[in-house]
Amino acid sequence: MTGLEFLYKTAAGRIILRPLVSKPFSSFSGRLMDTRASKILIKSFVRNNGIHVEDYETDNINCFNDFFCRKIKVGLRPVSADPSHLISPCDGLLSVYKITSDTVLNVKQSEFTVSGLLRDKKLAKEFDGGYALVFRLCVNHYHRYIWFDSGRQRANIRLEGIYHTVRPVALEQYPVFVQNTREYAVIDSDNFGTAVQMEVGAMLVGRIVNEKTSACDVRRGEEKGHFEYGGSTIILLIQKDRAVIDGSFLTTTEVPVVMGQTIGLKAN
Repeated sequence: MTGLEFLYKTAAGRIILRPLVSKPFSSFSGRLMDTRASKILIKSFVRNNGIHVEDYETDNINCFNDFFCRKIKVGLRPVSADPSHLISPCDGLLSVYKITSDTVLNVKQSEFTVSGLLRDKKLAKEFDGGYALVFRLCVNHYHRYIWFDSGRQRANIRLEGIYHTVRPVALEQYPVFVQNTREYAVIDSDNFGTAVQMEVGAMLVGRIVNEKTSACDVRRGEEKGHFEYGGSTIILLIQKDRAVIDGSFLTTTEVPVVMGQTIGLKAN
């Protein structure tokens, strides 16, 4: 039994779990990762996660969080210039789900509703019959993310919550995506209609850092923000008949993707 299985699947573990998923604990962990002393963790983190340091900009790294949200070098995450291409907003493991009557059924048979995810029943109704694209970021992934399409951001909504891990063991036990702290932008996009691009915090994620938090124009491929330490999730909601998802992603398993990769096309 792994440590996470103990925490999520045993009575004793769930007692220990309660403070670990709290905002104060995650915020405290984030502050520790901001200290100069945290630099000592970088070398083992790189080694244990197989990170190719030469791919990133590593000047002015003063703490572990500086390294964790490091920028990738120009040209290593190209974005298709074709506006009809639906692109991945981040590196991660992608799962694609059909939204049926407000409900998304994930691979572990744990249901959550779009209205619960957004805390907005009227907005959720706009995505019935559409897609929920769930990008799970592990600690070894690149933790900056971009706008998936150009358009107009109506607002940036923040929903406070707790900080479960986003690994499958937690999804089996809890409706993680409607309990965790999250932020989302409602976007009137140029090519894919009204969409939602959401960031979900996870265990030990001290901060979701978004660059634009009020109504404004956004540009496809422009950096939207970044996560600080911990695994995380990005969820993209697409309306019915707005996109055709590439068949290679319509599987029952998570598929690795990188930021800027084409994952579908604008529907005719």
